[in-house]
Amino acid sequence: MARGTSGTILLAEERRNRIEEILKVQNRILVAEMARQMKTSEVTIRKDLDVLERRGVLKRVHRGAILVSNPTVIDLDLVEKEHIHSREKDKIARKAADLIRDGEAIILDSGSTTTAIARALKARSGLTIITNAINIAWELTASKNQVILIGGMVRENSFSLVGPLSEEAMRNLSADKLFLGVDGIHFEFGLTTPNLQEATINRMMLHGATDVFVVADSSKIGRRSLGVIAEVTAAHHLITDDHITPADREKLRELGIDVIIA
Repeated sequence: MARGTSGTILLAEERRNRIEEILKVQNRILVAEMARQMKTSEVTIRKDLDVLERRGVLKRVHRGAILVSNPTVIDLDLVEKEHIHSREKDKIARKAADLIRDGEAIILDSGSTTTAIARALKARSGLTIITNAINIAWELTASKNQVILIGGMVRENSFSLVGPLSEEAMRNLSADKLFLGVDGIHFEFGLTTPNLQEATINRMMLHGATDVFVVADSSKIGRRSLGVIAEVTAAHHLITDDHITPADREKLRELGIDVIIA
């Protein structure tokens, strides 16, 4: 991807993130108002709203959009997901890497935040890293760590390996820590992901790890998706960004989950 194109994508995502933040406060926004605030055209804002609607964040209405209560997350392509809240994900990844001790065995599931963690671990050595993501294994190929890529059927949009072969491999593996990226953290529905096969392998990863870290930016809180991985309390820790609301932070702590701000 050309440098100019990448920069354009990042600017667009920053604008969409801001629109999402405003919508969470106001519950409804107008195209004309957003165009004035963002100092851009109404055509650009409409395109942004279309993207956010496809992601399940909002519903388009006449002249604007409204917030979707308990939005359902769709199965986005990993390449697109990497551009969403990318700064927050990088901070979360660095915090996660700081929590990994030398010599530990860890599990990284597939996803954009866990891919960022893999990049943060490239300079480390002596770790054992178990993953079901082809791209994560590739990121770590040149590192001085032992990388275990479990087998399975490839999911093209996530570069992950799922199915019976993956599940059988996870039954025979254990680790000190699991870093689990999720698409939704919902207090009623639990930790969720759009794909049912991903949900199954994620559940097996939970059983294979001593300490469970959910890594997710704060926009995932309150969202849900098709595949339920486990109850929210399956997480021992949540590493997230400082946009988490005080109410959500307190509720998580009441459930016994250690909230770590990146």
